[in-house]
Amino acid sequence: MLSSRIMNRACRLLHDPHLQFCRTFSFQANYRNAVAALNSVGNQKHGSGSRLFCSHPISRFPVPDKKDLPQDMQERMNEVEEKSGFLPNVFKALAHRPDEFRAFFAYYDALMMKETGSLTKADKEMIVTATSAENDCLYCVVAHGALMRIYSKNRITADQVAINWKTAELDERQRAILRFALDVCHSRTITESHFADLEQHGLDRGDAWDIGAIAALFALSNRMAHLTDMRPNEEFYLMGRIPREKKKE
Repeated sequence: MLSSRIMNRACRLLHDPHLQFCRTFSFQANYRNAVAALNSVGNQKHGSGSRLFCSHPISRFPVPDKKDLPQDMQERMNEVEEKSGFLPNVFKALAHRPDEFRAFFAYYDALMMKETGSLTKADKEMIVTATSAENDCLYCVVAHGALMRIYSKNRITADQVAINWKTAELDERQRAILRFALDVCHSRTITESHFADLEQHGLDRGDAWDIGAIAALFALSNRMAHLTDMRPNEEFYLMGRIPREKKKE
């Protein structure tokens, strides 16, 4: 049974025009209760079976059963699911073509998991969030906005970047990163002045490559999400807004 406290806060969320989850949910609530509360309110307002979170299919292309996939892909999915507590839908959707799945995630790992260069994990997720918003990609904005909240330890800025990075509460270094990223995103001509702008904020040519490559990789990801009509997992919407439920020993 859901507590009246969670239900009341879920109800207030329905009338909050700014969707300020961080104000409307107790930070003591866990993911499952919060999602269940929202969907329960949906049932009350719109009838049984209604959901406030999307029940849309993961992809418009066939999604293979994990057990039917090659062993290396199953292992990758299991590792991600164990770490995250759920399997992001991008893994399920791209599994439709195993060779392309492997190629995409190999490049993803090379860029997003590398520990060299000046870009932090929060910087990288900020780039993905801003450029994906520019490309109208629901999946990547929601998923990587969630990761930006977690890595930046800031529940607000990711939402601002997703709407309009130019008015977001960013420092000048972050703004320089996004100016460069958005110019790559729009395929604008890159000149020496772009590199000079980055250098003023302590970012070298290697960092410029990373910024541009992330923008380019997620231009591909955004378009694949559009092609497949990929939808974010429910869990992404609350990540970084309320504490994650701890695993029982």
